[in-house]
Amino acid sequence: MTPNDFRRIALGMDGASEGSHMAHPDFRAHNGRIFATIAPDARWGMVALTPEQQAEFMRDSPDTFVPAAGAWGRGGSTMVRLASADAETVGEAMTLAWQRVMSAKPKPKTTPKPKAKKSRR
Repeated sequence: MTPNDFRRIALGMDGASEGSHMAHPDFRAHNGRIFATIAPDARWGMVALTPEQQAEFMRDSPDTFVPAAGAWGRGGSTMVRLASADAETVGEAMTLAWQRVMSAKPKPKTTPKPKAKKSRR
């Protein structure tokens, strides 16, 4: 699988859009939540699964799916080795990741805080 294959699957999710997060592509549901990314080296993708879903994909395809590092990985963020990935399996994982973020609350819009006025005391 190529990064463009991964991108095509991600953008095939209803309402998905591509953006950039920490200098690499991310894919968001219409509620603003990230469900997938492509790593800067373009050799890996990431899907935001539940820990239980992650364990299942890792058991069934250990050469393709590994947990992301640290707390992100323990929370279900799952790295996808693109070189060994197939479209059907990635499509299943991507659909689950998209469904997971769609069930979450919309990402809050951030508005700049007004600057505090300096006291003249």
